[in-house]
Amino acid sequence: MTTLFESHALGDQIVMKNRTVMAPMTRTRTSPGDVPNAMMATYYGQRAGAGLIVTEAADVSLHTKGYAWTPGIYTQEQVRGWRLVTDEVHRHGGTIFLQTWHVGRLAHTSMLPNGEAPWGATAERASESDVFIHDASGRLTFLRASTPRQIQTAETAVVVDEFAAAFGNALSAGFDGVEIHGANGYLFDQFMNSVLNTRTDQYGGQSPQNRTRLLLEVVDAAIRILGAGRVGVRLSPFGRYGSMPADPRVEETLLYLSSELSRRGIAYLHMVYQLMPSGNAQDGNFDQPHLSDALMRKVRESFSGSLIWCGGFDGTTAQAALDGGLVDLIAFGRPYIANPDLVERLRHDWPLAEAERSDFYTRDGEKGYTDFPVCRAATG
Repeated sequence: MTTLFESHALGDQIVMKNRTVMAPMTRTRTSPGDVPNAMMATYYGQRAGAGLIVTEAADVSLHTKGYAWTPGIYTQEQVRGWRLVTDEVHRHGGTIFLQTWHVGRLAHTSMLPNGEAPWGATAERASESDVFIHDASGRLTFLRASTPRQIQTAETAVVVDEFAAAFGNALSAGFDGVEIHGANGYLFDQFMNSVLNTRTDQYGGQSPQNRTRLLLEVVDAAIRILGAGRVGVRLSPFGRYGSMPADPRVEETLLYLSSELSRRGIAYLHMVYQLMPSGNAQDGNFDQPHLSDALMRKVRESFSGSLIWCGGFDGTTAQAALDGGLVDLIAFGRPYIANPDLVERLRHDWPLAEAERSDFYTRDGEKGYTDFPVCRAATG
């Protein structure tokens, strides 16, 4: 029986020390200029017991930004800041991938250069979704996403080039690999949704080949720069976050994409398996369907790399998922906020601490960020 605490070969060059993944989580602790800092290095270093850390999402350019105080990976100062993080994680024996994103339509004009409109797969607004920005005093506040403008066909090359530059910067910053954010209603998810994507060009919604074309072009750029074994993709099939409409072709898209990603030999496919919040950024309701075992068997048959599931797992349900044979790795999100030593707590069945929700997205420094102790049972 495979256990959560066994090693695992990820791609063709990386061996994870266990099968737990720290899921990507935005925490709004960057320095001015969206620069990672020493406090962030401490935060990730404390959690290097994970088999794999996937960082909070990093913007690949100024106009891919949707949220305040999120890191970038497009300036040399940001690269140097991320190097603090990767050096600290590696010093503790960890493995770390950078999650890269383009929020697409989920942005507000106040966060973008010269107040420009967000770039979307179409010009349809995410009318029920909020994003968080900083007000004049620097405090975080929520506003409805702005109306986007549709990315023109020729501009898709700009998107690919910006991601390619980000992948090169990730190498310079010392990351072991990258994860491309294709989930949660952000740009690539917008293109893949057959209801939302009403384009009529080669990126339009008539076929899974067209709907996934832009994401696969970015994946190909990542492979050219890092090698396939250091590339992962995150998806959220059935996800409704970000005002995403229900998509009757989600299975068609998922199976086509998983087959294409397998053909390219990428390291892993990271999927939101269980329930995720819908509606706006402050909505805590859980009301959408999740991946069925029957569909996951089809994904397992079509994708030869490692499969990661994320979404509400604890130690018991994580082990049960591994026992079912449909998944290789389990990602934990919120449990990693208050439990930097999560792997040891799960291994020994020690109690888990809980973080205050009000500390998730703040500018309060170490409070609710790097001030969580290891379990007392571990220290006697």
